[in-house]
Amino acid sequence: MGVGSWTKIGLNNIDYNDQGAFDAANNHFVAPVDGTYLFGATLLYKINASATARMRGRLVLNGTTEIRGSRGEISGAHVSEATALWLQTMVSLTADDTVELQGNFRAADGYFAADRTSFWGAKVG
Repeated sequence: MGVGSWTKIGLNNIDYNDQGAFDAANNHFVAPVDGTYLFGATLLYKINASATARMRGRLVLNGTTEIRGSRGEISGAHVSEATALWLQTMVSLTADDTVELQGNFRAADGYFAADRTSFWGAKVG
Protein backbone atom coordinates (compact mmCIF):
# COMPACT_ATOMS: atom_id res chain seq x y z
CA MET A 1 0.00 0.00 0.00
CA GLY A 2 1.32 3.41 -0.94
CA VAL A 3 1.87 6.49 1.19
CA GLY A 4 -0.90 8.93 2.15
CA SER A 5 -3.86 7.54 0.24
CA TRP A 6 -6.72 5.82 2.09
CA THR A 7 -7.39 2.47 0.41
CA LYS A 8 -9.97 -0.23 1.06
CA ILE A 9 -8.25 -3.29 2.51
CA GLY A 10 -9.15 -6.53 0.77
CA LEU A 11 -9.80 -9.45 3.10
CA ASN A 12 -8.71 -12.88 1.91
CA ASN A 13 -10.65 -15.14 4.28
CA ILE A 14 -14.08 -15.20 5.89
CA ASP A 15 -14.13 -17.00 9.22
CA TYR A 16 -17.73 -16.29 10.22
CA ASN A 17 -20.55 -14.94 8.06
CA ASP A 18 -23.58 -16.88 9.23
CA GLN A 19 -25.96 -14.00 8.49
CA GLY A 20 -24.36 -13.22 5.11
CA ALA A 21 -23.72 -9.58 6.06
CA PHE A 22 -20.16 -9.49 4.72
CA ASP A 23 -20.02 -8.98 0.96
CA ALA A 24 -16.70 -10.63 0.00
CA ALA A 25 -16.89 -9.52 -3.64
CA ASN A 26 -16.89 -5.86 -2.52
CA ASN A 27 -14.97 -6.26 0.77
CA HIS A 28 -17.53 -4.56 2.97
CA PHE A 29 -20.17 -5.26 5.60
CA VAL A 30 -23.79 -4.61 4.52
CA ALA A 31 -26.27 -3.87 7.31
CA PRO A 32 -29.15 -6.35 6.97
CA VAL A 33 -31.50 -4.21 9.11
CA ASP A 34 -31.60 -0.84 10.88
CA GLY A 35 -29.82 -0.83 14.22
CA THR A 36 -26.74 -0.15 16.30
CA TYR A 37 -23.65 -2.11 15.30
CA LEU A 38 -20.31 -2.77 16.93
CA PHE A 39 -17.31 -2.97 14.58
CA GLY A 40 -13.66 -3.72 15.02
CA ALA A 41 -10.52 -4.48 13.10
CA THR A 42 -6.97 -5.64 13.61
CA LEU A 43 -4.30 -4.51 11.15
CA LEU A 44 -0.85 -6.07 11.19
CA TYR A 45 2.10 -4.32 9.60
CA LYS A 46 4.47 -6.07 7.20
CA ILE A 47 7.59 -4.22 6.10
CA ASN A 48 8.23 -3.31 2.48
CA ALA A 49 11.51 -1.39 2.44
CA SER A 50 11.48 0.78 5.58
CA ALA A 51 10.39 0.45 9.20
CA THR A 52 9.79 4.23 9.19
CA ALA A 53 6.31 3.65 7.77
CA ARG A 54 3.47 4.78 10.04
CA MET A 55 0.39 2.56 9.77
CA ARG A 56 -3.13 4.02 9.91
CA GLY A 57 -6.56 2.46 9.83
CA ARG A 58 -10.19 3.54 9.89
CA LEU A 59 -13.73 2.32 9.24
CA VAL A 60 -15.77 4.07 6.56
CA LEU A 61 -19.55 4.35 6.10
CA ASN A 62 -20.89 3.93 2.57
CA GLY A 63 -17.44 4.32 1.03
CA THR A 64 -17.05 8.02 1.90
CA THR A 65 -17.61 8.99 5.54
CA GLU A 66 -15.13 8.11 8.27
CA ILE A 67 -16.99 6.61 11.25
CA ARG A 68 -16.34 8.65 14.37
CA GLY A 69 -14.06 6.91 16.84
CA SER A 70 -12.73 4.38 14.35
CA ARG A 71 -9.45 5.99 13.25
CA GLY A 72 -6.10 4.97 14.67
CA GLU A 73 -2.38 5.14 13.94
CA ILE A 74 0.80 3.47 15.08
CA SER A 75 3.22 6.38 15.26
CA GLY A 76 6.21 4.61 16.79
CA ALA A 77 8.76 2.38 15.12
CA HIS A 78 7.34 -0.68 13.40
CA VAL A 79 8.45 -4.27 13.69
CA SER A 80 7.58 -6.34 10.63
CA GLU A 81 4.86 -8.92 11.31
CA ALA A 82 4.59 -7.86 14.98
CA THR A 83 3.27 -4.28 15.05
CA ALA A 84 -0.55 -4.25 15.13
CA LEU A 85 -3.31 -1.66 15.33
CA TRP A 86 -6.73 -2.37 16.88
CA LEU A 87 -9.85 -0.36 16.04
CA GLN A 88 -13.28 -0.53 17.63
CA THR A 89 -16.41 1.63 17.52
CA MET A 90 -20.21 1.59 17.44
CA VAL A 91 -22.44 3.21 14.83
CA SER A 92 -26.13 3.42 13.97
CA LEU A 93 -26.85 2.04 10.52
CA THR A 94 -29.82 1.89 8.20
CA ALA A 95 -30.51 -1.30 6.26
CA ASP A 96 -28.13 -1.59 3.27
CA ASP A 97 -25.55 0.87 4.68
CA THR A 98 -22.03 -0.44 4.14
CA VAL A 99 -18.94 -0.37 6.35
CA GLU A 100 -15.44 -1.00 5.02
CA LEU A 101 -11.94 -1.17 6.47
CA GLN A 102 -9.41 1.27 5.02
CA GLY A 103 -5.73 1.78 5.67
CA ASN A 104 -2.76 3.87 4.63
CA PHE A 105 0.82 4.58 5.53
CA ARG A 106 2.72 7.80 6.03
CA ALA A 107 6.48 8.36 5.74
CA ALA A 108 7.03 5.10 3.80
CA ASP A 109 4.91 2.40 2.18
CA GLY A 110 4.15 -0.99 3.68
CA TYR A 111 1.78 -3.93 3.68
CA PHE A 112 -1.15 -5.06 5.77
CA ALA A 113 -0.40 -8.73 6.44
CA ALA A 114 -3.18 -10.68 4.71
CA ASP A 115 -3.14 -13.59 7.15
CA ARG A 116 -3.29 -11.37 10.27
CA THR A 117 -5.55 -8.47 9.28
CA SER A 118 -9.20 -8.85 10.30
CA PHE A 119 -12.48 -6.94 10.28
CA TRP A 120 -15.66 -7.80 12.16
CA GLY A 121 -19.11 -6.44 12.92
CA ALA A 122 -22.23 -7.41 14.86
CA LYS A 123 -25.64 -5.91 15.57
CA VAL A 124 -25.97 -4.99 19.25
CA GLY A 125 -29.19 -3.00 19.35
